[in-house]
Amino acid sequence: MTRPLDSSGISFTALYTGAVWQHNGLSEDGLTPPAGHTLYNLMTPFEGLSRLVTGGNIRTFLLQRHLIIDQLIHDAIEHRGIGQVLEIACGLSPRGIRLRRRYPHLQVLETDLPAMATRKAAYLATHGFLGEHHQVRPIDIFADGGPLALERVIEDQFDAGRPLLVVTEGLTSYFSLDDISRFWRRLARCLAQRPGSAYLTETYLQPDGKLLGRGLDLLRGALGRMTRADVSFHFHDGASAARHLAGLGFDGVQAIDPEAYYGRLPIPESRGTPLVRVLDARS
Repeated sequence: MTRPLDSSGISFTALYTGAVWQHNGLSEDGLTPPAGHTLYNLMTPFEGLSRLVTGGNIRTFLLQRHLIIDQLIHDAIEHRGIGQVLEIACGLSPRGIRLRRRYPHLQVLETDLPAMATRKAAYLATHGFLGEHHQVRPIDIFADGGPLALERVIEDQFDAGRPLLVVTEGLTSYFSLDDISRFWRRLARCLAQRPGSAYLTETYLQPDGKLLGRGLDLLRGALGRMTRADVSFHFHDGASAARHLAGLGFDGVQAIDPEAYYGRLPIPESRGTPLVRVLDARS
C-alpha cells in the first residue's frame, strides 16, 4: 500500500529561510519569529566555513534563487500581462507583501498547509496587508480532491480567462522525484487551461565534486531528519531538469544559472558553478 504523502514537517525550515531574508533586508519586522533568528545565529559559523571551503553555502543559494525568481516575476507582470500570482508553500516568504507594494492591482494568493496558512493570514491581517487583492488559503499539493486540492484552489480563486503565474520556492526538494512529478503534472494541466500562464521554481543540482558532494549529502540528510521528508536533489544539470518538466506538460522550460544574473542583480556569487537553477516553465 502506498503511504500517504505528508508535507507537514517542511515548515520547520521556513524559520531559517525567513531569517535569511530578514537579515538581508528582504522581509518585514516580526514576520520571522525569534526562533528563526536564533537558528540563523547558530548556523552562522557553519555557513562561513562552508563558503570558505566550498565557495558556497545555504545562504548563497537561498538569496540567488529568491532574487532571481523575484526578477522573473517582475518581467512576467511588466512584459507578459500577468495579473494573478499564486505562491504555494509561502511559509514566511515576504514576496507577496513586496509584490503588492510594487503592483497595487496585482491579485496575490499565498497558500500553505493549514497551520502555516493560519499563521501567515494572522500576520498579514494584523499589519494591514490582507485584503481583496491579497489573500491566504490552505492547500495540500497532494490532496486528490476537496477544498485543499490544487485544482480547487486555482478554480475558486483565479479568473480562468487570464494567465496565472505560480511560484514554489523551497518546496520541491523535500519529495522524491516521482512524488513531486505528480504535482508538476497536475499543475501543468491546470496552467494549460490558461494560455500565457507560467510556473517558477528552483532545483538543486547534485554536484560532481567530491567535497561539495559530500557536503550536500550531509545537508540532505540533516534536512530530511528535521523535516521528516524525503529530501532529494533530483538532477545533475539544468538541462535534465528542463527536459523533465517539458515531459510533464510544460512548454518552453528554461533552467537559469545564477551566473547569468551576476552583475545584474545584487545576489551573492558562488566560487565555481552555482548548485541551484531557477526553472521558468511556460504553458
